Amino acid sequence: MISTNVVHFKDYVFGLDIGTRSIVGIVGYKDKEKFHVIGHAIEKHETRAMIDGQIHDIQKVSETVNKVKVRLEKQLNIQLSKVCIAAAGRVLKTCQVHVEETIPATDSIKKEMIYALELKGIEEAHRRIQQEIDQNDNLYHCVGYSVIKYFLNDYAMTSLEGHKGSRIGADLIATFLPGEVVDSLYAVIQNVGLEVAHLTLEPIAAIQVAIPEQYRLLNIALVDIGAGTSDIAITKEGSIVAYGMIPFAGDEITEQIVHTHLVDFQTAENMKLKLGKNRTITFKDIMGISHKIESKVIIQQLKPTLERLAVEISHKLKDLNGGKSTNAVFCVGGGGLINNFTTLLAKNLSIANERVALRGIEVLDHIDVYEKRIKGPDMVTPIGICLTGLEAHRNDFIEVWVNGEKIRIFDHNHLTLMDVAAYKGFNHKNLIARRGKDLVYKLNGENKKARGSVGTPAQMLINEEQIGLNHVIRPNDKITLISAQHGQPPELTIKESIKALEPITYYIDGKRIELPYKISVNGMPNTDDYKINQDDQVEAMNSYTVKEVLELSDIHIKANDIYVNNKQTSIDTLLLIGDHIETHSISSEKNSLSAVEDPSSKNEIRINVNNEEVLLKDKKDYVFVDIFDAIDFNLNHPKGQITCLLNGNKASYLENIKDGDIIKVFWA
Repeated sequence: MISTNVVHFKDYVFGLDIGTRSIVGIVGYKDKEKFHVIGHAIEKHETRAMIDGQIHDIQKVSETVNKVKVRLEKQLNIQLSKVCIAAAGRVLKTCQVHVEETIPATDSIKKEMIYALELKGIEEAHRRIQQEIDQNDNLYHCVGYSVIKYFLNDYAMTSLEGHKGSRIGADLIATFLPGEVVDSLYAVIQNVGLEVAHLTLEPIAAIQVAIPEQYRLLNIALVDIGAGTSDIAITKEGSIVAYGMIPFAGDEITEQIVHTHLVDFQTAENMKLKLGKNRTITFKDIMGISHKIESKVIIQQLKPTLERLAVEISHKLKDLNGGKSTNAVFCVGGGGLINNFTTLLAKNLSIANERVALRGIEVLDHIDVYEKRIKGPDMVTPIGICLTGLEAHRNDFIEVWVNGEKIRIFDHNHLTLMDVAAYKGFNHKNLIARRGKDLVYKLNGENKKARGSVGTPAQMLINEEQIGLNHVIRPNDKITLISAQHGQPPELTIKESIKALEPITYYIDGKRIELPYKISVNGMPNTDDYKINQDDQVEAMNSYTVKEVLELSDIHIKANDIYVNNKQTSIDTLLLIGDHIETHSISSEKNSLSAVEDPSSKNEIRINVNNEEVLLKDKKDYVFVDIFDAIDFNLNHPKGQITCLLNGNKASYLENIKDGDIIKVFWA
């Protein structure tokens, strides 16, 4: 049993690497620059409770974790209560997209427009990820993204803010983690009576050991070639900017040995591990025949597989790094140990051989262990999990409240409200208030436009304080995201649209009268209460004949008794606005106090309107518009375009009607 008197227990850290084939537990503490491992336990899964780094059977995995916990507690004679864990890099998914957005050419590009563009890119990447795995549910969450390049009117730009243009775009790479991975890890830890002290991603844990912090300002890639997958993480400007994975790794090499030399998988695995150490390899095939082959012969046989692995890693690495190689590459894991693999990788990346290097046992020089066998490449990730857990100044996953809901989100050094919006699937269209669509129509052949209303901007609150999308998020922040309310298209009646038109005024025997404009919409008669629709063609006509004006004024005279502007005129003459009409007859009671209308001049007619008999009386002559005083037909609430038919033919409002006419009026 190992003594625990070296340092007080509160300074210990317990790290668990919950892998696909086994679970590794480490207990240690840090003293100045050295990390001291004082407890170590490994347990293999008895069933396929985990597949590709994802927990499938929470109960089975919990049982295996508990075995590791119990063994460590017996070793150290202590009770463990908190643990540091990591989500597998192999479950991360990365997608690169190009997105564009049309913007008002007259406006300078603001930060909010750029944020909305980036959010659109994350949405598109998420859609593609979900499509790739044939999932409709919002299972994947963005744990980081990086803009590779901006575009302004198709020209590549490093920055967009302050410029003007009609179209902006971006090449963006985003990385996603299945939400259930984190949830299932927490479920396992709770099942064994532990509390999660720190949660990180496996690539971050590996980098903690393999790439010192001072190197991370450089554009460097870490390639972890495991059994089933090769995981990639890329650093730049002090942060990890991209993660990725290819489902091709050490097992492919082992399987080629299986087929080439007719051995079982475990024998092939042992042969592979000896290739870099022994000049000759001795083994027995499944037929019972013993063989002794030089390592260089087997390595030559493996060359096609190694070349394919190098090609796939280099392609993925370039995709993650914006289409170009990183400045250097560090390889960890067993797959990279085979002779000349780093040379193959350097060739495919078109960088110098010395810039692709193995990071093996030498990176564990600052690790003090109680057993030499612990100091191997398979300890890089579990020790890294412990070291990240010891960084008290930050936690890779933090908990915040969003619209009353508690979420656990990955903090990639500079977590902002933008990241929270992406995590919650906040639609980029709801980020910026957009003006309602303009109403475009024609009035008397002239193009007209009514502007839509201005919307209400999105509200972003942290702890009830209004902030911007680039605001840094802290643990336990209470965040409120309220979508922007977009403006509405205008509602405009013809009456409102023709207010600026000159009133139609005439003078009859010195008395001023004002008449309405004759309205038609898309060639059909209508009223000025009609609400204009997109692309309507509205006609507001001011042409009246003398006859129409007199009839509307209930004046009945002989044709030769009409004078317009002191000139005798025909009853069919078209009038101009402001014309003076003089009559030499007796007008109706409506127009002359001394006039007495002859009751015998009144006329009754019976007509058929929409298959119903209608009686019109109290006038001598009738025009089409008179029917609306006698039928139930509301012109103030249009339901389309009004259609007027008189004896089967289209009719205007001022067309004469007579006894026995058949009329149809309806909304079309």
